Amino acid sequence: MTRTNGRRVRTVLLSMVLTTAVGACATDGAESGTAPTGSPPAATASRAPAGDPDPIRADGARTTPTRVSIPSLGIDSDLMRLGLNQDGTVEVPPADKGMTAGWYDGNPRPGEPGAAVIIGHNDTRFGRAVFHDLKRIRKGATVDVRDSRGGIVRFTVTGTETVAKNAFPTRKVYGAVQGRALRLITCDGAFDTAGHPVDNLIVYAVAR
Repeated sequence: MTRTNGRRVRTVLLSMVLTTAVGACATDGAESGTAPTGSPPAATASRAPAGDPDPIRADGARTTPTRVSIPSLGIDSDLMRLGLNQDGTVEVPPADKGMTAGWYDGNPRPGEPGAAVIIGHNDTRFGRAVFHDLKRIRKGATVDVRDSRGGIVRFTVTGTETVAKNAFPTRKVYGAVQGRALRLITCDGAFDTAGHPVDNLIVYAVAR
């Protein structure tokens, strides 16, 4: 299968099953995302402005994001790869890996044209997790993502949004955008009767 055809098939599948919210933290140790409630847009990116670097080597191989850091919050984490669960929800890091964030491989990788997505727990049954302090991030903060070749893509935070999980802005988060963007997602807000946070915190950033 060619790269173009593979990307087209992947886009069709994602448009049918990609989750609309992320259950990235739960005090009872729940680890899966929230079940999808609708079909999100295709998770493809529009063309980047001329001159934007693209983390694809001359031989066609793609780099892999390996680490994320937010200096202003003291966050520095390895990145694991996340895909989809069998029920079509987005994977999140296992509860016992709460101090490790993950990058969602259904969207562009950080540094590629489009909206990259990194997900991390706020808290788990084991205690504080990697994005526990993400709610303190401010507009203008720096987020660095290192890749498997040692390169760093530097993003600047443009804003944050707290949303109810049952009203997750799927198109805004996962949909196509101009340039190179990044979304950081964790849980936020009060807990429901099952001990699950009812909101998601979304951090929006763009590459410098």
